[in-house]
Order: sequence, then C-alpha cells, then structure tokens
Amino acid sequence: MQVSFKGKKVVVAGGSRGIGRSIALAFAADGADVAICARGAEGVKKAEAELKQHGGQVYGSACDLADGAAVTRFVNDAGTALGGIDILINNASGFGMKDDEQGWASSINVDVLATVRATQAAIPFMEKAGGGAIVNISSISGFAASTRSVPYAAVKAAVNNYTASQGLALAPKRIRVNAIAPGSIEFPGGVWEQRKTSDPKLYQGTLRGIPWGRFGAPEEIASVALFLASDKASWITGQTLMVDGGQLLG
Repeated sequence: MQVSFKGKKVVVAGGSRGIGRSIALAFAADGADVAICARGAEGVKKAEAELKQHGGQVYGSACDLADGAAVTRFVNDAGTALGGIDILINNASGFGMKDDEQGWASSINVDVLATVRATQAAIPFMEKAGGGAIVNISSISGFAASTRSVPYAAVKAAVNNYTASQGLALAPKRIRVNAIAPGSIEFPGGVWEQRKTSDPKLYQGTLRGIPWGRFGAPEEIASVALFLASDKASWITGQTLMVDGGQLLG
C-alpha cells in the first residue's frame, strides 16, 4: 500500500525512540512535516537529525508529558512551527508497573492525561484544517487482567475507552480517532531488550506465548499508524486495533 503524506503536518508526542521514533520516521519518509517531543533533550536532538534527512520540515522539543502545561505548550508550538496539525500521535507512556502511588500517578499523568491534553490542544488546529486524524498508542494489556502491571493495564483500558468516546464526539468535526494496541515490541534500549538479561524467565515465557514466534518491531506498529492516519482508513473511527502477532490469542 502506497500512501503519501506530502504536505501533512504530523505531531508525535513521545517520538525520540522505539515506536514513536519509528512512526515519526515513517511519516517523514512519506513526505510529512513532523514535530516530536520527548523528555530527554539529547534523544530529541538525535531523532530530529534523522527526520531532517527526509527533507521535510522538522520541529523537536524536550517536554515532560506528565506536566499538563508543558504538553499544551508543545502542541501549540508544534502547530505554529509546522503551520498546522493534521495528524496527532499520542505515543508516550509512564510505564507505571507497580501497584503503588508512584505507579498509578505515572500512568495516569502520562498515558491518560497527556493523551487528553494533547488531543484537546490539537483539535483547534484540526478544525481549522477541516478535519484530521488522531492515533493513540495503547497496549493489549488494556484488554486483560494483569497482576504484573496493574496501573499500566488499567490506564490502557482507559485509553481504549477514551478513543471510542472521542471517535464519536469528534466525528462531526471530521476528526477520526483510533488506537493501536501493540503486543510485546522489542527494540534497542526498550523494556523487552532489558528483560532479556534482567528477567530472562519472563522474556522467554512471553516469547513462548506469542503464536507468531517472535517479538514485534516498532516499524510494524508504524505501518499501522500510517494506515489509520491515511485516507485509506477514512471510514474507521473509535476503534482500537490489536497488533500483536496473535499474542493476546495465545
């Protein structure tokens, strides 16, 4: 499937590594102007350099997505720098795994509230453009009970529900809202690469539970994000699509 995003303005919240980086690079490779943010300034600078190789306009900013004012400021600055916003990707996660105050606060502030705040800030830009597309990155954890990552699973379920609600609410504005629920994705510096050495039993047990026989790659999530943001998905909204190699089935 060939899709061109030439001239489109794309904002990726959480775009310096892993899934977010792959999504941002995929849009840039297909002609889009791209804005990214992440908490680490060095990571943003490195990703910016990669994006600029594709020739489009690039805007990057360090941003703590747990900070509500910072999220709104980033989206507004990105929209101004790019000359609008057509597509928003809400990718960041606080990875709150422990069932304690810190785990819950991190998950709620980043996975839920940053998604809400970025969406609210992007809507006026999309209305001005006559419509747009929002893709939230959720997780298959949002579809099942979890004892290992209670806050993470709960907030991803909230993201799935929010996606459906916003798909309904924003349809009259011609703004589509969908989500991707990835399975276990492995990439350099990511959680599963770390687990390979820090918790090999968990790593191997998870791998055995994936019918496709391997962990996913960030690029495989990026391909789905581009589809959902494209006109090829013009009749799809309010949906959460599992992309997991059959992991949840297993």
